[in-house]
Amino acid sequence: MTLLLLTCLSPPGMAASPTVYGWIEKGLIMPSAVAVKMKLDTGALTSSMDARDLHHFKRDDKPWVRFTLVLTDANTDKVVRQTLERPVERSVTVRGAGGMEQRPTVTLSVCLGDKVYKEWFTLRDRSDMLYPVLIGRRLLAELGPVDSARTFTVQPSCG
Repeated sequence: MTLLLLTCLSPPGMAASPTVYGWIEKGLIMPSAVAVKMKLDTGALTSSMDARDLHHFKRDDKPWVRFTLVLTDANTDKVVRQTLERPVERSVTVRGAGGMEQRPTVTLSVCLGDKVYKEWFTLRDRSDMLYPVLIGRRLLAELGPVDSARTFTVQPSCG
């Protein structure tokens, strides 16, 4: 009761402020809990993940994709290979400097801070990129503010 009363009487400035994330954060790819550096990109709508050897197939007359994650664990520097199969949620057309391309979108879970998020990720070979995972605005809307001057503001603690 006392805690409730103190909470109600606290001035507005004393309210818990939301976590502010940096433009690069360490997160975990679930369920294997591989730690990777993730770029929080306010310019991208949909998140993207480095996926190799994409093979499209049908399961129960629905489109699926098999792909391999090749990730360097940010905690151990060991390369982790994991082959996954997921239903294709949708296919998106991505426009970039190199033109347009179709990418499959699948649902994967990632841990940022102390929470696991289910997110749509487009799959593509990002081996030429610095960051294997790009977090887009759909997930950023759930996370909260991003400060482009900061990096590594939270440690993942879901795994």
